[in-house]
Amino acid sequence: MCISQSNKLFRLKPIVFKIALVFLLSITINRDHIPSNSPSVAQTPQSPRLSLETMRFDGNLSFDNIQHASKDFGNRYHLMPTAVLYPKSISNIAQIIKHVFNLGLTSHLTVAARGHGHSLEGQALAPDGVVIDMESYKSPVMTFHTGEKHPYMDVSAGELWINILHESLKRDLTPKSWTDYLHLTVGGTLSNAGISGQAFRHGPQINNVYRLQVVTGRGDVVTCSDEQNADLFNAALGGLGQFGIITEARIALEPAPTKVKWIRALYSDFTTFTNDQERLISHSRGAFDYLEGFVVINRTGLLNNWRSSFNPRDPVQAEQFTSDGRILFCLELAKYFNLEGVGEIELEVDSLLTELSYIRSTLFLSEVSYVDFLDRVHMSEMKLCENDMWDVPHPWLNLLVPRRSIHSFAEEVFHNIVKDTSNGPILIYPVNKSRWKNGTSLVTPDENVFYLVALLSSAMPYSVGRDGLDAILARNRRIVKFVGDSNLGIKQYLPHYTTTQEWRAHFGDKWEVFLRRKMAYDPLAILAPGQRIFPRANAFVRH
Repeated sequence: MCISQSNKLFRLKPIVFKIALVFLLSITINRDHIPSNSPSVAQTPQSPRLSLETMRFDGNLSFDNIQHASKDFGNRYHLMPTAVLYPKSISNIAQIIKHVFNLGLTSHLTVAARGHGHSLEGQALAPDGVVIDMESYKSPVMTFHTGEKHPYMDVSAGELWINILHESLKRDLTPKSWTDYLHLTVGGTLSNAGISGQAFRHGPQINNVYRLQVVTGRGDVVTCSDEQNADLFNAALGGLGQFGIITEARIALEPAPTKVKWIRALYSDFTTFTNDQERLISHSRGAFDYLEGFVVINRTGLLNNWRSSFNPRDPVQAEQFTSDGRILFCLELAKYFNLEGVGEIELEVDSLLTELSYIRSTLFLSEVSYVDFLDRVHMSEMKLCENDMWDVPHPWLNLLVPRRSIHSFAEEVFHNIVKDTSNGPILIYPVNKSRWKNGTSLVTPDENVFYLVALLSSAMPYSVGRDGLDAILARNRRIVKFVGDSNLGIKQYLPHYTTTQEWRAHFGDKWEVFLRRKMAYDPLAILAPGQRIFPRANAFVRH
């Protein structure tokens, strides 16, 4: 079915649409309630491998040495696919999806796009299905359009953001919005949102893309934007891979700086900390270019740890500072500049800092290149790899907390649930929802200002203590239960749920739109099975 035919679903009369929704749910969510011996139902199991072995590609469909596609960065789920596709063209991706779609309800096969394998809960896995290695598909050349009022670049969705950074800088340009970690694929971050410290100014990465090319769950290759196939465009952005595999993207660019003033300062009072953060993101002009924060729990010698890359504004006072076992909150800021504007930037930064109420002895500053600042997490990754501490379970929990709830959340979580231990950074920073694109699949709290809170724990192998996987997962469950019981309006980012009821609650009033889009673009629930939103409609065929 072509995309124009699919869109007819959105013009159905209400009663017809409701019947269609009931059908979709009956073949996915409620399929286990259909008796296997029903005379109106026939089961015709297919051999996934036999079906796939008959296909021919200019790429490579591999059935061997595919163990790497059975796990991800979260390192908790290990689910083997039947095959891994290494595509050389978009037609390879469309071909495999159309093949599975044409098998209909008799097939068990599902398809998942895998970028750099950085999902946390098995979202990019396809147990007994086909994993598409998106890093194998890359456009021969990144295409730049620099003479426009709004410059942009066209890239394949399997390209890493770090490569995009280096290529765009050759033209003195840069994407506007980033993630903290750049060794991720374009398609992967756009399927979620892509949030970091630039989001308060430019919105997430899904705000800064002009056009997509998507292969739907029917195998159709569709170009979409706000002007063309807008519903699919908005569905795919933040759509968790449910409506199509993003294969190409047009990324917004802006003039690139060369240097960064990088600043950190500590707070002991949470209200003062959040007031300053919110004041900074409300600046319409002359603000910082990046703003994040993190919670410091049970850390001694913190300022000494910074000395390798930061310098204290007041060395004497910094030497005398002690945390006294307190929970502290660190404000992290960055101001971008070019060398010819360094004097003006110094004055601007000093003026902005005078408005803030941090502990004066804890102000630390650094000056680094733009590339080194953006790629800072990769530097930490390499150090952890050297100590065999990167390939461990990462039971991360990411939450979007509305402003009205942040103090209640902090009191219970920071001062109670995690007060005695922290096995990784805890990020916390606000964003302005008014600057974010409406209509995408991304779910956020119903408030103009909300906070990203990311508990980025690493579990120590074989540990049965507080730093072990079981203890961290138990702590995460306590936080999720508190969030659910307290009615704080909090949403998960990079969400992970196991029941339809939980997914309904997550999407709220967006659930019906999400279902309608699923029926239009992936009616057999072939795509992104690892998200566990829609079970594959594979067991029964009606005569």
